[in-house]
Amino acid sequence: MLRSFVCTALLLASFPASAQRRPLPDRVPPKRSSQIENGFGINSDLPRDPYLPWSKWWWTRMFDAGVSWIRIGQYENSSEYTSWDWIEQKRGVYAIPPGLDDYVDSLLDNGVKVQVQLHYGNPMYTSPSGIKPDAITPAPSTFHNDDRSLYSVFWPPKTPEQIEAFVRYVKFMVKHFHGRIQYWALWNEQDIGYWNPWGNPEEYGRLLKAFVPAVHETDAQAKVIYGGLADPSSDFARRSLDVCECAAGIDVFAYHTYPGYGQNLNPESMDYGAYGTDSPAKLRETVRHYSGIRKDIPFWDDEFNSIPSWVGSDESVQSKYIPRGLIYNWAAGVRTFVWLLASGTDANEYDDFGMIHGLRNLPDDFTPRPVFFALQNTNTLFADTRPDPSIEIEAPDVPALRRKSELPFFAYGFRSKAGKPIVAYWLGAHSVPGGAFAPIHADLVVRNSGIRHPALVDVVSGEIHAIEWKSGTTDVLPNMPMRDSILAIVDDDYFDWPVLPEAPSSLEARASGSSVRLHWESHGGAARDAVIERRTGESGTWSRVATQPASAAEYVDANAPAGVLAYRVHLTNDGGESAYSNIAYIRR
Repeated sequence: MLRSFVCTALLLASFPASAQRRPLPDRVPPKRSSQIENGFGINSDLPRDPYLPWSKWWWTRMFDAGVSWIRIGQYENSSEYTSWDWIEQKRGVYAIPPGLDDYVDSLLDNGVKVQVQLHYGNPMYTSPSGIKPDAITPAPSTFHNDDRSLYSVFWPPKTPEQIEAFVRYVKFMVKHFHGRIQYWALWNEQDIGYWNPWGNPEEYGRLLKAFVPAVHETDAQAKVIYGGLADPSSDFARRSLDVCECAAGIDVFAYHTYPGYGQNLNPESMDYGAYGTDSPAKLRETVRHYSGIRKDIPFWDDEFNSIPSWVGSDESVQSKYIPRGLIYNWAAGVRTFVWLLASGTDANEYDDFGMIHGLRNLPDDFTPRPVFFALQNTNTLFADTRPDPSIEIEAPDVPALRRKSELPFFAYGFRSKAGKPIVAYWLGAHSVPGGAFAPIHADLVVRNSGIRHPALVDVVSGEIHAIEWKSGTTDVLPNMPMRDSILAIVDDDYFDWPVLPEAPSSLEARASGSSVRLHWESHGGAARDAVIERRTGESGTWSRVATQPASAAEYVDANAPAGVLAYRVHLTNDGGESAYSNIAYIRR
């Protein structure tokens, strides 16, 4: 990994810088979630002790990385606090588990938009047993599909009575989060073993037929997501929509892409070979042309990753493939959600998928993998952009590429909200562990971009270097590196946003006599002040109790009232405010 970055730096260092250009930062200055309106997403488990404690530095990192959307509802593929078995644990009694409202509010308060998967079955209604319990206790997170035990949650609602019970849960959730959450998905990977005994499009269609009006009638502003297919199966989509007869009520269509699941296949192969005769592109065309579907329906690839533990892969491969998949989809108008922020290692997936390491009782617990920073750079550079087909990028004609059909050239032009151009290009190679890639250089022709003083950005490492147009031209960049990771070309005025402080983390509250002592950890972003807020009770309004220099990462609340107290902290600098820390609770 390091070797490839060094090579890139050496290659780019030879480009002369113009005296007339603006100064460039050495690396991509990050944008926080609060600075992004329309970008990429992640999947994340919600905090859950002891494996994903809120007091560790993982949750706030998504805000510092500029995550724009989040998909919640699974705990490493089992049930989450939003799932049916957690919400209705006693027949007919619906309750929000402790902490859930604060987790959701933390996402919203810090600038992240939320979609929730409503699922799975509930043994009080859907178990195949002749004896149904009147109360349940949600199972630990280690259960997983295909779980066909007698009281598994993967027995879905199929009968009218079961569907009616599921709809009551749906209406409770949509009503409870009215005004906070608008996007509701039905099920997760309903075409495989999360739907016992196996995915059935007609059964899913019947549940979808009840789900669509339940969501829309409960909240007129809510959006229905056709839950993410595990595979881009046009046949499954068509058959379920035939039974549903509700195509006009679907607001978003979601599917998942893990090309070559379990092995190293490059992300672009999702559309040429990874799924045989199926592909995401084919699925999207099937849905777009389905009778009654809205013509501008958005598509979300709401689970995507390439795992370093897979055969033929490692962390360097993952850090290249994630930006490639995000931008490949973005150019096609598809929003992508990366699976997963941090792993709950008590579950079946261990620590394989997390962009941040989970708890293994090792020194690198809750530290980021290289892919995390690659995602941060991708969010910063490409969120809030739109494809601009008028920007033309000519494929280089060099022998090294003509001889290698396995190195297709990809390039796309985008523009920011302010109209600033950014060009992404890369070779769609099958990357290899270790980060090695044979040097290839070629002149790159970029027309109609309007870029005057170009800079080259390595999206994986974040390194930025000034480059120049070929003498006498405004559309030829000479001797450009061609790599198996995304390189971006921008003008030198592209980096025009303030860098906000990173969010404080690891906030803890302890009683100290009649006072409450707070302690937290501060990170980067040149913070000036720390702002401490307090709430009395399980819910309610936050109030500021103190502002102090950010250099002091502790505070004593000498006037803490009695009762249940909650605290949170954020930092400020001249550019603005960080995201909030985790919430710390204490009872006095």
